[in-house]
Amino acid sequence: MTRRWLIGLDVDGTILLQDETMSPGVPEAVARLRDAGHEVTIATGRSWMATRHYVETLGLTPQYVVCSNGAVTMRRVGDEWERWNVETFDPFPVLGLLRDRLPEARYMVELGSGQRLFTEQLDDWTLDGGRQVTFEELSDEPVSRIVVVSPGHDEEDFHRLVADAGLNEVSYAIGWTAWLDIAPMGVDKGTALERVRTELGFDGERVLVAGDGRNDIGMFGWALSLGGRAVAMGQAPDVVKDAAGELTADVVDGGLARALDTVPLPGEPHPAPAQVTTREWELG
Repeated sequence: MTRRWLIGLDVDGTILLQDETMSPGVPEAVARLRDAGHEVTIATGRSWMATRHYVETLGLTPQYVVCSNGAVTMRRVGDEWERWNVETFDPFPVLGLLRDRLPEARYMVELGSGQRLFTEQLDDWTLDGGRQVTFEELSDEPVSRIVVVSPGHDEEDFHRLVADAGLNEVSYAIGWTAWLDIAPMGVDKGTALERVRTELGFDGERVLVAGDGRNDIGMFGWALSLGGRAVAMGQAPDVVKDAAGELTADVVDGGLARALDTVPLPGEPHPAPAQVTTREWELG
């Protein structure tokens, strides 16, 4: 097993502030670990199209990047990228349940190829190369995700909807600006990162993940089950904090940089002297 660390980072609310600028100290902290030879990658709910920019902006050079809440894993091939692993499911029954309950909502699906089909324009979603279709056409072929945006409904509304619709055969997450994101059953960031870890041969105790949303709970559980580290951002909901092994400061206060600065460089003891080891860490 390699002695380097595998570090998987959420994007929105972890790397990025709400205005999509970098959280304080993140570029410098990431560069420190990258230059030391650690494998720093991204594990996000965003599509690859909306993720690649930040991989390049941060100067990351990972072999794999996890997108679409684990349904898509990209692999670097030279200077290009390929869709290395793609999980899909039949969207027809799920879309039927959702339309009955949210007839006025806007819907989008992401095909295994990465193309996006949508019923209406979705603000804050990258739809370049996408195609507007009828609702019925969304179910024409297997998809890697379904996204539902319903103005006027908040996160609690979506949780009640999921329970009422009985969506227990797919995995779902609520976006930080209240959209419902549905993935294949049993697929999350953690399942994708485990595939990456196995492929690259990383020791489970040298895994660190960081995030702030409900879609990070799966990768938190995965990292902790291996003896690794799971860091929740300070502004995360309580249910996310409870799933983590450590807490750091809010994204606006550079919480990710603080956590990354505790990862030891080669030659330093393991764990590093400044490493956070309990959830009761005082942020100060």
